[in-house]
Amino acid sequence: MNMSIFLGELVGTLLLVLLGNAVVANVILSKTKGNGSGWIVISTGWALAVAIPVFIFGSVSGAHFNPAVTIALAVIGNFPWENVPMYILAQIIGAFIGALLVLVCYYNHFEKTEDKAIKLAVFCTGPEIRNTKINFITEAVGTFVLVFAILGIGQSSLADGIQPMAVGMIVGAIGLCLGGPTGYAINPARDFGPRLMHYLMPVPNKGDSDWSYAWIPVVAPIVGAIFGASAYISIF
Repeated sequence: MNMSIFLGELVGTLLLVLLGNAVVANVILSKTKGNGSGWIVISTGWALAVAIPVFIFGSVSGAHFNPAVTIALAVIGNFPWENVPMYILAQIIGAFIGALLVLVCYYNHFEKTEDKAIKLAVFCTGPEIRNTKINFITEAVGTFVLVFAILGIGQSSLADGIQPMAVGMIVGAIGLCLGGPTGYAINPARDFGPRLMHYLMPVPNKGDSDWSYAWIPVVAPIVGAIFGASAYISIF
């Protein structure tokens, strides 16, 4: 795997997390222009945050930006296993840096926000009602939809430039429809990289990084992605 592919996954994931975490910061942190603008804004922001780097890096690395997608494609034989570790490393590094940039841009607003849980929620997901089995299933189902749908649109005859928009629409639909219980991580790097950043870096007056929950947005998306990819190839 050459360096341009590695950097494509790194920078693409960086942009995804930078924009995605930033829209959450804009909505939930104190004294921002977008404070209180709601879940529709967050879901729309995340949809665009995914579509934009797919436009840029789709022809470079395939625009995975998600270890669950990378692993699922390898499982069904659509991606070489030997490239999986470097893709995942690039995705985690990119997610960490993207979250760090959000911390820098919104630093004053982190200072003005008292609720430690809200500060963590800017960077990573957590359940509204903590129930391990249901939380796991929710994340797995969301990622199943993501991968199944991405593979489906990948086989469709679409005009140039439409596919990245379609991927963004899938993410937006998952957020609006399935994001309520857990915040729809559907991407281990998107959750783990920013959570690690929150743990290591000086977020003003931060609280716990909630590592007891952290395994769910890592493991459940991988399981859901594998089932989604396997279901797709079994049907089509």
